[in-house]
Amino acid sequence: MASHQKSPPTDPAPQPRVSVDGAADTQTGRAHAAGPHASAAARSRRAPRHFLGVDDVGTDGARRLLDLAWRIKREPADWRTALAGQSLAMIFQKSSTRTRVSFEVGMVQLGGHALFLSAQDMQIGRGETIADTARVLSRYCDGIMARVYGHSDLEELARYANVPVINGLSDRLHPCQTMADALTLAERFSPVGRFDPLSLVGRKLCYVGDAANNMANSLMITGATLGMHVSVLGPRAYWPDEAIVDQARTLAGETGAEIVVSDEPAEALEGADAIYTDVWTSMGQETERDQRLRDLAGYQVNADLMALARPDACFMHCLPAHRGEEVSAEVCDGPQSLIFDEAENRLHAQKALLVELMGHLG
Repeated sequence: MASHQKSPPTDPAPQPRVSVDGAADTQTGRAHAAGPHASAAARSRRAPRHFLGVDDVGTDGARRLLDLAWRIKREPADWRTALAGQSLAMIFQKSSTRTRVSFEVGMVQLGGHALFLSAQDMQIGRGETIADTARVLSRYCDGIMARVYGHSDLEELARYANVPVINGLSDRLHPCQTMADALTLAERFSPVGRFDPLSLVGRKLCYVGDAANNMANSLMITGATLGMHVSVLGPRAYWPDEAIVDQARTLAGETGAEIVVSDEPAEALEGADAIYTDVWTSMGQETERDQRLRDLAGYQVNADLMALARPDACFMHCLPAHRGEEVSAEVCDGPQSLIFDEAENRLHAQKALLVELMGHLG
């Protein structure tokens, strides 16, 4: 028998983006009142909060997420029912290890459920629009995580979804990774016996190699948001987009951070507390591999390059790593490496994000 409850319009207006730290507005208040299991009709009356980039949450929101991640990591049993009965749709246009496993395990540990949706297996792979996909998934699920090629796909999902949309990776940004990186560094720099996101303020991270990618972009945005200096080192042909650099410098102006882009190792690495790199050839760039290896050969993170930073500097990588290309095995597997701490912290940082966006904490 058909329900007599009035259905929402079949073509709802695009939803505005509401950031995590915009929780004081009346729409978020209605979201909390509706509760985590609100109907599709209730969802259509409020704007969801999305996470497409760390700038969506702002400085206070990012620090709050880091603190929440730390609390969840320390006492996971306290959060086992935080998302009870809720489901996360996970759209994958690109293959994944860490993103898929950390989100799926995270939802289970929070009492919820995650659905793996390969783009090839969905109707979106046969021509269904992203807008229609967003509307349909909003009727079934409480959140959407998407790992996509084009950032514009995420923006369209967020525009039409009535549930939170999370950027699991795009060609522009990888904010879940850099929040895990920030958590890892804050654990390292905090005073003994306590966790303090403010320990990142004034620290310096240097990204080395192919800087015209989503990791360099996200590290600049995240560092600037949290008050951490970020230098980017690489050949000029591989420098980041100027619009991203300008955005990061604008954010840095509010937190006291400094953003530097250079092709001079001594300048970029001086005083660095952390050195970060990523693969030189990303998915979709395989035909460029030989050229990239030649162009970037002088920017491998090895013992000589690490010696230009602080003596206690750590090494970071989002993985997978190609030892002998962007990083030497000596550094990647050495005592300064934090790569597996970062990988683990994907789980904890994303659990905090899921609780914040889908758990209606207020």
